Amino acid sequence: MFIQVMQGKVSDEEGLRRCLDQWVEELQPTAIGFLGATQGVCDDGTYIALARFESAEAARRNSERPEQGAWWAEAQKCFEGGISAMDCPEAMSWMGGGSDEAKFVQVLEGHTTDASRMRDILDEAEPHLRELRPEILGGTLCTYGEDKFVEAVYFSSESEARSHEKMENPAGLQSLFEEENRLMGDVSYYDMHAPMLVSAGR
Repeated sequence: MFIQVMQGKVSDEEGLRRCLDQWVEELQPTAIGFLGATQGVCDDGTYIALARFESAEAARRNSERPEQGAWWAEAQKCFEGGISAMDCPEAMSWMGGGSDEAKFVQVLEGHTTDASRMRDILDEAEPHLRELRPEILGGTLCTYGEDKFVEAVYFSSESEARSHEKMENPAGLQSLFEEENRLMGDVSYYDMHAPMLVSAGR
């Protein structure tokens, strides 16, 4: 799996919503190697999208389609300033990956001293999370550059997520979380209260 992360400040949220709806209706059915997308506008006006593809080659070929280029030219008009795009060739899903049933998605961006260990921690924590955090529907973790990561966590509801955040975790799970925190730095949190979730074939 390959993930492309896009981010920018929105100046016309209504216009962007129309563009995104148009993409789903007109371009998604023929998108090359498209697996799914998670996108939304956060409280501060930041738009974030995580587009999942079968491979980097598929994502490149899709971007080169004339209709994709024409659509993107219009969508860019809904932003102030530029839009950053990060290609993440190393991506993993945990607990089934992104879920279209999620009502709340939290995205973390930051640096890590050991991306491989972060992936191992998620694998080790998964059985505990399935039992103790039923509101977590799944997640994705991807890396780019020398030490940057983007993680998306999908929840059944924001209220349940906030409630479970306050729970005391068992020692084994708590130690994994503490180790994960030590591996991360300069972390920014972005909350999608009304995420747009799209999967291939839906």
